[in-house]
Amino acid sequence: MEDGGGGILGGLMPLVLVSLPVLAIAGMWKVLTKAGKPGWACLVPIYNVIVMLQIVGRPIWWIVLLLIPLVNVVVGIVLAIDTAKAFGKGVGFGLGLLFLGFIFYPILGFGDARYRGPVAG
Repeated sequence: MEDGGGGILGGLMPLVLVSLPVLAIAGMWKVLTKAGKPGWACLVPIYNVIVMLQIVGRPIWWIVLLLIPLVNVVVGIVLAIDTAKAFGKGVGFGLGLLFLGFIFYPILGFGDARYRGPVAG
């Protein structure tokens, strides 16, 4: 008779899959509060992008650019890098925010980085 397999790994996988988004949300919440914005904004679609545009100093109409295929990729990269720079971090950290947000947003939010103001003008 075969058992279902999985064992410990099968029990841990759902826990990991639930905890990664929770970790990312907690980190982004903290990042927003560090920038003087309401933390709950990270939970509201579209509004969270508007708040991030304000934090990095980009015009709000850039949200339209996020609706255009391929252009949205470039805008996403720029926003991630600008977010890192607004907190005194470099381009590499910005790419970390883009590709591994569930790791880098908590580092930015709970670490010693301070909001320095918008980087775009």
